[in-house]
Amino acid sequence: MAIRVTLDRVLLERRMSLTELSDRVGLTMANLSILKTGKAKAVRFSTLEMLCRELGCQPADLLVFEEDEGEDDGDGQAL
Repeated sequence: MAIRVTLDRVLLERRMSLTELSDRVGLTMANLSILKTGKAKAVRFSTLEMLCRELGCQPADLLVFEEDEGEDDGDGQAL
């Protein structure tokens, strides 16, 4: 996956549990867990906005882009 979710790190820095965040933003524990473990295929801007507002952070604090190893540029050559 090229985009990694760093919600666990932000929660740790804020000394906040997933349960507490769930209560504060009104998202289910199941949905937050899917996001936290990187199993989410998408995230709504409204969800990202709620998380950033409650955690006092920027979207870039929660999402990190990483190149996949061995990814090529379409001409068969690795980047």
